[in-house]
Amino acid sequence: MPEAIVRGVCINYEIIGDSGPFIALTPGSRRPYGELVDLSKTIAASGHRVLLHDRRNCGASDVVFDGSGSEHEVWADDLYALGKALGALPMYVGGSSAGARLGILYAMRHPDGLRGLLLWRVTGGQEAVDRLAESYYGQFIVLARAGGMPAVCESEHFSECIKVRPSNRDRLLNTNTQLFIDVMTYWRECFLQSANLPIVGATEADLRAIKAPACLIAGNDVIHTPATARKAAALIPGSELHGDVVERRSDADLLKEWDRKEWRDAEPRMAAIFAAFLKRAESKTNRIDQ
Repeated sequence: MPEAIVRGVCINYEIIGDSGPFIALTPGSRRPYGELVDLSKTIAASGHRVLLHDRRNCGASDVVFDGSGSEHEVWADDLYALGKALGALPMYVGGSSAGARLGILYAMRHPDGLRGLLLWRVTGGQEAVDRLAESYYGQFIVLARAGGMPAVCESEHFSECIKVRPSNRDRLLNTNTQLFIDVMTYWRECFLQSANLPIVGATEADLRAIKAPACLIAGNDVIHTPATARKAAALIPGSELHGDVVERRSDADLLKEWDRKEWRDAEPRMAAIFAAFLKRAESKTNRIDQ
């Protein structure tokens, strides 16, 4: 797969489709982009190009720990730089869970590079923040304190990063342990501060300030609650919400974990929803430009 040096970091990426506006999609957690290939092919068939990439510290991209902002701010700035290098701007941006958070941060930090948002399984609430802060950051702080960077290398996540990009082992081992702990601690604090926000990473004012159109698909589990999707859709001007793509569940009867098969099975409908949204958004843009 092609690679690009973005802000000093080697980023692994792929473009699906040959013509049309660009759409950058990102998966959840720190998973590599491969799970989005099939969905992206279906979306691209409607006349778009889909940019997929492994974020830094994910998949086959470099591991680099930058404490200049929250992890999602760093990822958003990387994506903007990648899109600019590829001549893809302005582009639609979005994704699932952490990918949706990246999309929101991108909209906040780089509105000049945004055509619209495609978001599903948006994250919010105290339980989501507490659980994910431990999963993303806390466990690695504990490992580094106990066994330094060799222990981090042996973790499930970073051992996979090494497997697909062997140079990541030396990058990790050459990372100062205290620097790693400090960055992870800062990222965790940024994340924990989102507990009382409408969605992780964005205030009501942040969401109201987004000018680009947005299409949201609600989740149905305790991390990606339908209430979070409703809040986001109510605050982002010109947004549309689809609440029944996966099984609609009451706020008191949500799944404890998201059902990957349910979402995989929903991809044809998701692609149809996004294609219709993109057609309307592009039609409106073309009318304004004329």
